[in-house]
Amino acid sequence: MKRITLLGVEITPMTVADLHALIAEAVVSGTRRVIANHNLHSIYLYHHDAEMRSFYARADYAHIDGMLLVVVGKLLGYPLTRQQRVTYADWVRPLMAEAVRQKLRIYFLGSKPGVAERAAGILCQEFAGLQIATMHGYFDACSTSMENQELIRQINAWRPNLLMVGMGMPRQEQWILENMEHIQANVILPAGACFDYVAGTVPTPPRWMGRAGLEWLYRLLSEPRRLWRRYLLEPWLLLAILAVKLLKRQQPSNL
Repeated sequence: MKRITLLGVEITPMTVADLHALIAEAVVSGTRRVIANHNLHSIYLYHHDAEMRSFYARADYAHIDGMLLVVVGKLLGYPLTRQQRVTYADWVRPLMAEAVRQKLRIYFLGSKPGVAERAAGILCQEFAGLQIATMHGYFDACSTSMENQELIRQINAWRPNLLMVGMGMPRQEQWILENMEHIQANVILPAGACFDYVAGTVPTPPRWMGRAGLEWLYRLLSEPRRLWRRYLLEPWLLLAILAVKLLKRQQPSNL
């Protein structure tokens, strides 16, 4: 799959079908893959956090999770489509259907106590045969702590094909980076607020807003105190990076 560079980061544009094919290949081959994602917030963190850069350097793929990145890519001349923007609000149920079809074992790690369990229960009711184990994200995440080592033991005992880590950026990426060598799972996915959306503890933006690239506005209005900096300040740095890229494209090649 062809990788592109957007706002200083490498991304592999993929559709849901592409992602499912990668997961199936990892399961059949018995390999471990980390499939990350990028949106404007993750790119901002990438440019400000050395651990985030290390995480993405270790990830096997990073797909697009943010409609604005599709728009930016088109401005830079990449032939991107809406289908190459995959966010968990849209992907989680097709992913669960694929998990049933492939008979995959899944582990949900993250959110407040009871949330991942509730999300798993809802999905198991919707998709007969789904196999999910859960653990909340309120534990001592230090890699050497007894809690963390016991969690790794529990995950490996479940033998998940998919480990979905929903602890928010950058904590989920830092935890994956520190523990990936000890995790026995075919595919590790940083899943953000996926469990909260399914459980209903965080309102899911209307999908027409997602298609229009306006999810950020819905989230900002829903949680202004927590998200104002992410949506009102961070994009300015990225706009500066984009402006430099566009200016370079417009310069004559002989200069």
